[in-house]
Amino acid sequence: MDNTLGRQQGGIADFPRAVLSAAFGVIDTAQRVVVGGDKVRTARGNAWEAICADRARADQRAEVRKHVAMIITMPPRKTRALT
Repeated sequence: MDNTLGRQQGGIADFPRAVLSAAFGVIDTAQRVVVGGDKVRTARGNAWEAICADRARADQRAEVRKHVAMIITMPPRKTRALT
């Protein structure tokens, strides 16, 4: 039985992957050096920021609804006739 199918040799498609992987490593390292390791954006951090933004927008919508409801329930203002 020929076992050459079980071994994969590097092809031309492996070169761009290697270049992209190395570039990502350089960018990641540069980001950690510039902004600090504790400030690197992560998927978890992005998700938490999105949750906080959604909550803030919901609070703003609730505040607007409260003001609109208050305006609707106010009695009409009396106007004076101009003479």
